[in-house]
Amino acid sequence: MESVVLVIHLFLAIALIGVILLQPTADGGGLTSSSSSMSGFMSPRGSANLLTRATGILAFLFMVTSLTLVILSGAHKPSSILDQIDEAAPVADVAVPTTSDGKTPAESPAKAPTVPVGE
Repeated sequence: MESVVLVIHLFLAIALIGVILLQPTADGGGLTSSSSSMSGFMSPRGSANLLTRATGILAFLFMVTSLTLVILSGAHKPSSILDQIDEAAPVADVAVPTTSDGKTPAESPAKAPTVPVGE
């Protein structure tokens, strides 16, 4: 189901981009730039209204499919990568630094640094 909605969503995105690119700009470009003597539906104003209406419908359908995809993806149980860690799995050995007497730095007493006294 999710893959079907995703394919529809992608087709709507491509169609929405195409319809937006066909719309006239403020200087009169786009699909309506040619002068036609036809009146009514495909006149410059009529085609602008058609493209505006198509953009609105495609945008609405795009939002519906977006929300549908969100709802479908939320139906799965959310999981964390921390939940996937096997607690019984052994932890890798890490080399702990030791001092010359074989103790770790936390076990050996701290020695105060010596400062040479002037001669």
